[in-house]
Amino acid sequence: MSKQTEWELLSERLQAMLKNLQYGSVTIVVQDGKIVQLEKNEKQRLK
Repeated sequence: MSKQTEWELLSERLQAMLKNLQYGSVTIVVQDGKIVQLEKNEKQRLK
């Protein structure tokens, strides 16, 4: 897979994770200089 394609895929996945996230965080895990994992932690606020 080319670098451009990898970045496009990463961008699409990040956008999908952030699309409906109201409260929380997205973590990017890196090993040996490469992104190996994306984590999404969502909080539910009770008002």
